[in-house]
Amino acid sequence: LEDGLGDTIRVSLTEEPEAEIPVAKALVDRYLSNRTDQIPEIDDQSFHPYEYLKRQSLIVKNIGGDEVPRVIIDLSDLKKITPADLKHCGHYYNVDLDKWTTADAAADFLYVGKGSVDFELPGMVSVIQDADVWSEMSQTYPLLTDDFSNISTDLNFVLCSLENLGDIFIHALPDNSVLMLEAKTDHAMVEMRVAFLTLKTEIPVIMKREFNELDREHCRLYSSIDFGGLLIDGFGDGIWLNSKHNNKFINQTSFGILQATRTRISRTEYISCPSCGRTLFDLQETTAMIRKRTDHLKGLKIGIMGCIVNGPGEMADADYGYVGSGRGVISLYKGKEVVRKNIPAENAVDELIELIKEYDDWVDC
Repeated sequence: LEDGLGDTIRVSLTEEPEAEIPVAKALVDRYLSNRTDQIPEIDDQSFHPYEYLKRQSLIVKNIGGDEVPRVIIDLSDLKKITPADLKHCGHYYNVDLDKWTTADAAADFLYVGKGSVDFELPGMVSVIQDADVWSEMSQTYPLLTDDFSNISTDLNFVLCSLENLGDIFIHALPDNSVLMLEAKTDHAMVEMRVAFLTLKTEIPVIMKREFNELDREHCRLYSSIDFGGLLIDGFGDGIWLNSKHNNKFINQTSFGILQATRTRISRTEYISCPSCGRTLFDLQETTAMIRKRTDHLKGLKIGIMGCIVNGPGEMADADYGYVGSGRGVISLYKGKEVVRKNIPAENAVDELIELIKEYDDWVDC
């Protein structure tokens, strides 16, 4: 739809069918308005829409190259930043132990604007500060616009958009630059894709987009389109999602997009089919039970399928599968192979856990 293709959509959810209509409508509503922004056409043979090809970029600090995409969270609206503020970004401070704990889904950079952080940060997170107030200090880097006089020797973030990406601008960039590419039009995905194809250098690029006027559901859907559509085509070395909603929601949404595009795995992945007449057990209830027991198994893919008609094909890349094979019985898969058959449904979740342990993919919480 973002590329102007298609006139009908279907949304399939594990939830009841009536839950699919609001999601489908929210997606379609975005394209009913007459968006008149003009994006320049570009003829670039290096872009292959039918295959995944990661854009080549240099490594600057921990950004670009083969590094996972980085996540930025905006804390610039806080008058004073405290260790407690970082818990919504995945970094937890224990006062009694004077120790930080970092989650798998923890932001990599904190933008503080003209503010500052006056306590020792965990080693896994750094600060981005406006260049006009920035000074050289550990784990803090400048955000530049058009003035490149106050720069870091290690890492410089440069805010830009498609209209900036001329040869003069690119040649003027300081060493160790990372571009913060900001969309200026309603056609964000297409606009940023043109920017990537215009950019003939291997400078790392973090994508920035604001969704301040949207409620949570629309923010989640539209940010998934704008960022996700580029990430699955191999573009982008990180994302910066700005929203009026709290930082816990923003951080979860950012890492959810990276997980869904399989560019950065931070939790267990579940592949479940939409409920239909062939489903042989309560799909929602069973999915919830399996999730409760296994959601700490980072990187593992578990398929939960209602029947054997389409289930094995839909979960073809799952590590383990839980498939209804008859009334009240379940088959378990390891990869594409059936390894246990006709398990009573009341025992099947326990059997799945035992199977995961048998193949040494289990870790205790």
